Amino acid sequence: MNRLQRHLGRELTLLWLYQVDLGHANFDATLTTIPEGIEGVEEEAMTFGQALARGVREHRTQLDSAIGKYARGWSLERMAVIERNILRIALYELLHQSDIPTSVSVDEAVELAKTYGAEESSRFVNGILGAFIRGDMEPPVTV
Repeated sequence: MNRLQRHLGRELTLLWLYQVDLGHANFDATLTTIPEGIEGVEEEAMTFGQALARGVREHRTQLDSAIGKYARGWSLERMAVIERNILRIALYELLHQSDIPTSVSVDEAVELAKTYGAEESSRFVNGILGAFIRGDMEPPVTV
């Protein structure tokens, strides 16, 4: 699968999880739609994105626990929905997708945060993922 389609798959996953997280959408129905403004999505992006979304959903407790551990001072409820779901996607890849290099998962998460998050979101996401990768307990950069 080419890099663009994987990126689009992650973007779809983020937007789907956002809709579901806000409680405005049925999970299974959401995974069949392409949100407005997303261009060039091929079947492989849909399939990749759906697999990511299902993986995040299946492992959500584990992912949220990791986020809580490394986002010291930030509860999941206090975190922006976009950041919370970007972190879930990246951590799912880091923990369960051994075919995806760590640097790719982190870079993609940071790019999604730059595109969809607030001004400081990319640093926040990068800080938490960096702490996770290092296994340290130092507080990440917060927003």
